[in-house]
Amino acid sequence: MQKTTGNIVGQFLGGLNCYLRRCMFAILSVGPVPSHIAFIMDGNRRYAKKKNMEEGDGHKAGFNVLTSLLRYCYELGVRYVTVYAFSIDNFKRKSTEVQSLMELMQKKIEELLEQESLINEYGVRLHFIGDMQLLTEPVRAAVEKATRVTAHNNQRVLLICVAYTSRHEIVHAVQECCKEKLNEVQTRKKVKVTNGAFSRIDQVLKGNDFDLLSQDSCKEYPNATKACSAEVETAARKEGLFENNIENHIGNYTEAETRSCNGLVELTEERKDIQDEVPFIKLADIEKNMYMAVAPDPDILIRSSGEARLSNFLLWQTSTCPLYAPTALWPEIGLRHLIWAVLNFQRHYFYLEKKKKQS
Repeated sequence: MQKTTGNIVGQFLGGLNCYLRRCMFAILSVGPVPSHIAFIMDGNRRYAKKKNMEEGDGHKAGFNVLTSLLRYCYELGVRYVTVYAFSIDNFKRKSTEVQSLMELMQKKIEELLEQESLINEYGVRLHFIGDMQLLTEPVRAAVEKATRVTAHNNQRVLLICVAYTSRHEIVHAVQECCKEKLNEVQTRKKVKVTNGAFSRIDQVLKGNDFDLLSQDSCKEYPNATKACSAEVETAARKEGLFENNIENHIGNYTEAETRSCNGLVELTEERKDIQDEVPFIKLADIEKNMYMAVAPDPDILIRSSGEARLSNFLLWQTSTCPLYAPTALWPEIGLRHLIWAVLNFQRHYFYLEKKKKQS
């Protein structure tokens, strides 16, 4: 009987808490609501040490807090949430700790996909940000499955940064840009034909009664080319076709070259002015190849434990983003910290929007 009464009271208090929370969110929604909040989950190990917990228990407590904060954010109307779960620098820790974190990460990713989980309740799509090749095989398999299973969700987005640093992201984006521009140049060389040079040389040859496409003209090929070698050389120089030492070949034609007149005449690609020919890497190219290109820049960055540094996290995307750093360790973060961060965002909203337009 006493146990039943306790359950009823617990359910009543839980329902009342949920009702009051939704009332607060309704009031906050009158002002501008951030579309993207990023979290640096700092202080799990210090929390475990502070509470005399076993190694790894601090991270488990941190995951429970993350689940609660995700629910708060989605109830408020925040569409994108990004969490810094595991840095590339974390691989430098003890191998036993890294392995423990990998196993915990795999377990929590699988829990996110359960039918009753927050992911299915709010229709959350998962994106894993970082170099997935650095993860262990079981974790990578769990990441691929979670990405595939949630690909159809379109209500909310959760971005989990694992094996990530901002420097690595920027280097990766620049490398991808270089590959794209190199492919672009190679495609131009394969596809593009020298229209201007071809037209001028063709006109000179026709002026000497020689048609490139006429088989009868093959007999006159050596004489015609010798007669107009000076004109061809001039046209070639204008079009920059001496790149392959073309002057060493004009006038030195064999019978085999004469017979090849039945096919197409192959010409070297036209060289243009360097500013028109060389593709430059632009700001939009780099941003397109960022890992975080799947989401807008964060509106708020929250880091627990009172640290006011970014720790190599979203350096590119947070130039106009306010940083809120409460002294509470990550497992101690709660609803009040989120509300305070949103209130500060609303207070400086118009100033931040002005800065975004100026940047």
